[in-house]
Amino acid sequence: MKQDDALKRYTLIVAATASFLTPFMGSSTNLALPAIGRQFGANAYMLSWVATSYILASAAFLLPFGRLADIVGRKKIFLAGIISFGLSSLVCGMAWSIETLIAFRVLQGIGSAMIFGTGMAILTSVFPPQERGKVLGINVATVYIGLALGPVLGGVMNRHLGWQSIFYLSALLAAFVMALTLARLKGEWAGARGEKFDYVGAVLYVTGLVSLMYGFSSVQSSVWGKYILLLGLLVLLIFSRYETSWQQPLMNLRLFSRNITFAFSNLAALINYSATFAVGFLLSLHLQVVLGYDSQTAGLILLSQPVIMAAISPFAGRLSDRVEPRVVASWGMTLTTLGLLVFCFISRSTPIWLLVINQALLGSGFALFSSPNSNAVMGSVEKKFYGVASSTLGTMRLVGQAFSMAIVTLIMALYVGRAELTAANAGQFLNSARISFVIFTVICFGGIFASLARGNVRSGENEVELQPGGPRQPGDGKSQSDNPCSMS
Repeated sequence: MKQDDALKRYTLIVAATASFLTPFMGSSTNLALPAIGRQFGANAYMLSWVATSYILASAAFLLPFGRLADIVGRKKIFLAGIISFGLSSLVCGMAWSIETLIAFRVLQGIGSAMIFGTGMAILTSVFPPQERGKVLGINVATVYIGLALGPVLGGVMNRHLGWQSIFYLSALLAAFVMALTLARLKGEWAGARGEKFDYVGAVLYVTGLVSLMYGFSSVQSSVWGKYILLLGLLVLLIFSRYETSWQQPLMNLRLFSRNITFAFSNLAALINYSATFAVGFLLSLHLQVVLGYDSQTAGLILLSQPVIMAAISPFAGRLSDRVEPRVVASWGMTLTTLGLLVFCFISRSTPIWLLVINQALLGSGFALFSSPNSNAVMGSVEKKFYGVASSTLGTMRLVGQAFSMAIVTLIMALYVGRAELTAANAGQFLNSARISFVIFTVICFGGIFASLARGNVRSGENEVELQPGGPRQPGDGKSQSDNPCSMS
C-alpha cells in the first residue's frame, strides 16, 4: 500500500510539473516577443509565428502520440516528450535567427504534444476513479499557476536576464521532470499493447489539421489561404472516412458516435476555449492601448483570473467526485457566459476594479468547468482509451485556442485594418473588442447546452465502453487488470 501511495505521489508531482511547463512557456514567451523582434529585426507576422507554430505543432501531433502511447507505453512517450521539450527549449535560447527560433518552437510543440497526450492518461491510470477528480483538479491548478506566473516571472527574467533565460528555465524544469520520471515512475502503462499503429491515419490527420488551421489563420493575409483551408477540410473528410474502415484506428470515432458523454464533453471543451482564450489578449491591449498602462502594470491587473482559476480548480475537481460533472461544469459555463456578457459593454470609462472583479468571475467559471469536464471525459471511457481520450481533449483545447484568436484577428481586420494599434485608433479597437465579446458570449451560451447534454457519468447513463467488436456497458466482463491502479 505504501508503495502505491509513493507511486501516486511522484506521479502527481511529475504530471503537475509538466503541466506547469507549457502554459508558463506560452504566457512568458508572449511577453518577450518585442525583445525577440528587436534582436532579430523581425516583423509582426514573423513574431506571430513564434507563438502560432508552437500551438499548431502541439495540436497536430497530440492525438497521434496519444494513440502511440496507448500501444507502446505512456511512460515511454511522456519521457520522450520531456526530453524533446527540454532540448528544444535549450536550443530556442541559442537561436541565431527568427527562422531558426520558429523551427525550434515547432520541436517544442511536438514535445508538448507528447507530454499532454500522456500526462493526464498516466494520472487516470494510477489513481482510482474516486480520487480522479481531486488529482485532475490539482493538475489543472498547476496549469493556471503557470499562466499566472508567466507574465510576472517572465517579465522580470526578460528585463534583467534576457528573453533567452525563459527558455533556459524551462529546460531546467524539464530536466527535473525527466530525472524524477526515470527514478520514481516504475512500470509502464499501455492500455492497447499489441495493437497496430495507424500510420496512414496519422499522416492524414496531421496534414489535414495543419492545413485547416494554417488556412483558417491565413485566409485574410494570403491568396492561398482559402485553398489551403479547403484542402484541410478535404483531407480531414478523407481521414474520417478512412478511420471508419480501419479495425484499429488512430481516432475511434465510435467514442463520438456511441458515447454521448465523451462527445458532448469534448464539444463543450472546444466551445469553452473558443469563447475564452482570446480574452486575455483583448484585455491586455485594452489596458495598454486604450487606458495607457505599461505592460508590467497591465500584467498585474490581469492576474486575478488565473489566480482564481488556480485556487478554485482543486475544489471543483473534488466536487465533481461527489456531484455529477455535467452539473458543476454547466454552472461554470454559465458563470463564464455572464462574465463575457459584462465585457460586451467595455469602454474607456470602465473602472479597473470592475475589470478585476469580472476577471475573477471568469476565472471562477472556467475553474468550475475545466476540472469536472476533464473528469467527465476520462470517466466516460475504458482504460485502453485513456491516451486517446486525453489527447482528444487536449486537441479540443488547442483548436479552440486557435479558433478564438482567429475570430479576434478577423474582427480586428474589419474594424482596425492594418493600422498599428495606438491611442489614435483606440476607438476602432474598442469596437472590435466589443464585437468579439458579443460573439464569445453567444458561443459560450451555446456551450451551456452542450455541457448539459452529456448525460450522467456517476450512474453510467450514456456511458459506453468500446471493444473492437462493439459497445459494451461498464462492468461487463471486466478483469482485475482493468483496475486503474494496476500497471500493464
